[in-house]
Amino acid sequence: MQHFKTLSSYLDYLGLPRPEHPMLSIFNSKEDGYLPCPRESSPPITNDCYTISFKKFVTGDLNYGRTKYDFTNGTLFFIAPRQVLQWDESAVFKQKGFSINFHEDFLKGTTLAKQIKKYGFFSYTVNEALHLSPREEKQIEFIVENIEIEYQNNQDKFSKEIIISQLDTLLKYANRFYERQFLNRTELSNDLLEKFHLHLSKYFESGQLQEHGIPNIAKIAKKLSVSQRYLSDTLKKETGKTTTEHLHLHLIDEAKNILLQPNKSIAEVAYQLGFEYPPYFSRLFKKKEGISPTQYREKYKLN
Repeated sequence: MQHFKTLSSYLDYLGLPRPEHPMLSIFNSKEDGYLPCPRESSPPITNDCYTISFKKFVTGDLNYGRTKYDFTNGTLFFIAPRQVLQWDESAVFKQKGFSINFHEDFLKGTTLAKQIKKYGFFSYTVNEALHLSPREEKQIEFIVENIEIEYQNNQDKFSKEIIISQLDTLLKYANRFYERQFLNRTELSNDLLEKFHLHLSKYFESGQLQEHGIPNIAKIAKKLSVSQRYLSDTLKKETGKTTTEHLHLHLIDEAKNILLQPNKSIAEVAYQLGFEYPPYFSRLFKKKEGISPTQYREKYKLN
């Protein structure tokens, strides 16, 4: 798989104009213009850059990781360094919007370098992109125009600081709009939560826990056709608990049943639940229940 270490080499590969800054590029269509189109198709590639793109109008499919995304109007999506991109000729049509690309080193030494890693939407698959309302579009476009002004003017010692500040603002708005999107998709969120719990229940009931160990959340997310980060964020918004916390609740509930079997040691209970190290099970149980597995057994043992 081909990997591009610099922004310039990545843009050269796409057949797009060289950037004004070695670590930052901005393409922004005007009212009557269109974004420059990249090469017609590409096998899987990766690079060391972040991408923030807003597609006002585009047709065709883009493969992002293993997910195919059918673009719709007013879509904002995010790509992090070293994520796999692939597309074919069906994705190359006239399109309006903007595309900001910047190398990860552009943020080195700034607060945003750490903060950007906390935004879950950079780990979402493309079909979990952010769909903006007309009002939200205007807010984002205003910020991008300010970034573009700094990008195209004669850059001085303040330019990078101002651009990063604007990028920080753009990402904070995106985070706010994602919160709105989660709230507006309550029915879908409930459906995802129900499917997640159903999958865990089937996994536990079918004996896979003993055979394969604690279920892998990434694999569950894949079966539910969402990214691991999107699944966790959705459940967090809906219930206040992440996927890991929900999994732990299932494990503790199962543990309570097994602990009341007097013929099993605490270590055996831990192994039966898929834990490789019994002390970790004991710590988790006490953290969730306030008492150790042994104390729970003594308190609730059958007479």
